[in-house]
Amino acid sequence: MNTDYAIIHKNWNGIEIEIRWSRDYLAYEDGRGMAHLEVESISPARAPLPITETGYRSHFIHPSEVDNFGGPESYVEAWIEELSRKAAWRKSEAASRQLALF
Repeated sequence: MNTDYAIIHKNWNGIEIEIRWSRDYLAYEDGRGMAHLEVESISPARAPLPITETGYRSHFIHPSEVDNFGGPESYVEAWIEELSRKAAWRKSEAASRQLALF
């Protein structure tokens, strides 16, 4: 297991996110491996994102899937953008902007 991570900071819709990427997280004897991708809202801390209600997401993935998007930053951006178009996210986002009286 490799715990060396590349760390990328990105802003999405006013939320500062940190992307941590370990391409060679797990290596199997047959030569295959798994990468590890972590996404966390930094500011505001643990703010919900379309890919996570808690502001943190840990995801194991084949490195080639991330490569197909051009790298971890592009992969996460596409993932967030895709889910931000879903009705569930739009509803959640609208509810968070709505003031509650009680």
